[in-house]
Amino acid sequence: MAIIKILHTLFGIFGNITGLFLFLAPMITFKRVIMNRSTEKFSGIPYVMTLLNCLLSTWYGLPFVSPNNMLVSIINGTGAGLEAFYVLVFLIFAPKKEKAKISGILFVVISIFSTVALVSMLALHGNKRKVFSGFAAAIFSIIMYGSPLSIMRLVIKTKSVEYMPFFLSLFVFLCGTSWFVYGLLGRDPFIAVPNGVGSLLGTAQLILYAIYRDNKGKGKKGEEDGRAEMELEKPKEKEVPNTQNRDAKV
Repeated sequence: MAIIKILHTLFGIFGNITGLFLFLAPMITFKRVIMNRSTEKFSGIPYVMTLLNCLLSTWYGLPFVSPNNMLVSIINGTGAGLEAFYVLVFLIFAPKKEKAKISGILFVVISIFSTVALVSMLALHGNKRKVFSGFAAAIFSIIMYGSPLSIMRLVIKTKSVEYMPFFLSLFVFLCGTSWFVYGLLGRDPFIAVPNGVGSLLGTAQLILYAIYRDNKGKGKKGEEDGRAEMELEKPKEKEVPNTQNRDAKV
């Protein structure tokens, strides 16, 4: 039992380390967004959904909700602060249509978290509070891990990993795996199940990166080459002799 507790704590610490790197990984993306003053084809949905997951997981890990899970609250509280920053930057530089969409999703996120927190505090006690908060955190953890599916679809369509940062995919895998083992050792399905899904999706992203890593940036280049070829293939207009000037000289 003592060994299991030690391993449980060690995987929790490792989960905190990999989780921090996961939350810091988008810094590279947002440095590019700030420098170009554009969100380009990057999606803001993963960052908003990660914010919701962090808020709910922070709540679930608090001692009066779920005992012995303070490590969960520490890393997710840190993640919530970072994700809030990313969402703010995205809203500043996103096009109007995308800005409106992300703002709407953000409002829903805040509403969901507020509802879960209030219901669990005012209406539920003991194990019921833990189960209710755990279900909410688990469901939105799975949604968070699944949110990059649109980017994975874009990678397959364009055969380019330009818009799927490698380090983000790597730390999704490492973080998901760490917390999956942590959940198994602590016999906590609300942590093990969603992070097991995250581990699998992280693996899928790394496989896609391995397949298409040499094509990075070629999607845009292919479009430019196609346009160039179309310009070359355009038939030249035949020159019409200027008979008006010739007749004037006669």
